[in-house]
Amino acid sequence: MITMFLYMVAELSAVNSVINLLTGLNGLPALIVEVVVTTIYTSLGGFRVSFVTDNIQGALVLCLIIICTISIGTKSHIDTSLIEPSGLTRATLLGWKLLYILPVAISTNFMFLSPFWMRSFASRTDKDLYIGSAIAGTWIFVILTVTGFTGIIAVWAHGVDKWGPVSEWSSVAFFYLIAELPAWVVGLVLLMVVALSTAVFDSLQSALISTASNDLFRNKLPLIYIRAGVAILTIPVIVVAIKADASVLQIFLISDIVSAAAIPALLLGLVDSLYFLDGLDVIIAGCGGILSVFIFGTIYYGNAKAGGELIAMKTLYVDDWGVFGAYVAAPVGGLLFLFGSCAIRLAGLWIFAKVKGRRFDGLDRPIRKVQTPTEGEVAVEGEGGNVDPRIYDGSDGGKGVRA
Repeated sequence: MITMFLYMVAELSAVNSVINLLTGLNGLPALIVEVVVTTIYTSLGGFRVSFVTDNIQGALVLCLIIICTISIGTKSHIDTSLIEPSGLTRATLLGWKLLYILPVAISTNFMFLSPFWMRSFASRTDKDLYIGSAIAGTWIFVILTVTGFTGIIAVWAHGVDKWGPVSEWSSVAFFYLIAELPAWVVGLVLLMVVALSTAVFDSLQSALISTASNDLFRNKLPLIYIRAGVAILTIPVIVVAIKADASVLQIFLISDIVSAAAIPALLLGLVDSLYFLDGLDVIIAGCGGILSVFIFGTIYYGNAKAGGELIAMKTLYVDDWGVFGAYVAAPVGGLLFLFGSCAIRLAGLWIFAKVKGRRFDGLDRPIRKVQTPTEGEVAVEGEGGNVDPRIYDGSDGGKGVRA
């Protein structure tokens, strides 16, 4: 939920930046209208309406890319004399570090976000999911390649310092180039950007509602209260989006630290031989991974304040190993805390069993029922995942039959 909150902040922050850049106007009224509109139609249509807006989003993205590619290609002229001084064709330490940071950050965060899982669960068959993912992956690669090169084009066409320090405008270089185009192109792009943002924002709202309802309140709280809570939550989202001085990339990387700390422990839960791990261990692993980033930052920079700022990615554009170390410390620290928690928990259970004179069962394989019991018969999963139907008479105090 924290991750989705940060994504909502990043989404509105990006729209606010684009509106300010392209029109010079205050983006707050547009953000308020966008949030109100998405809140209304997601309340009426639920998550299904997000699928409709996603289709619209896909069509708009293609139109936006085509129009902007043609416009930039005809209006922006690269000055070859600016290529070498820009330094963009030379290797940099940050570039090499990002070869590790971005794959870890993006892959773990996609596993962590509810909207992606909801789309997966909504697929009619596995084949549909594979086909959809393949098509989406291909288009995303093309689109990110095209939009990603706009920063390079902006520098080679206009110089490094035209709009101030590169770190302040690099994340929205695409729109700095758009601002140089005719007014009708700017207006069309602005319309599409707001529509795209709306389509993304409603998915995040729906996912937040579903997550809170199912995971936080176990579907025991009426949905109208969950929706009201998420609607109230959008107020601080708007405030933080307006006030945040961080780049969109920085906001995303903050949320990525959370997922980089938690996902490795969750994935180990899929390993059958590690059945003795439980939910408490995973929670401690996620928190411990974030704590590990703080510990690393404190040691690396020599003070606790800098350690806390590292979690907030304050040193993203500093030429050091801070951010790289953070994305090593988060997963590695998370795994260390995972197994440390498991060891302490099992040791506590062993001591408790000895004190009470009971059998230590902390390493017993859990028995999972795989079908609804009928007339005293249960199907239990034994060694190797084999289903073993047996008659259960309740003689073991309700613990089930061991295969």
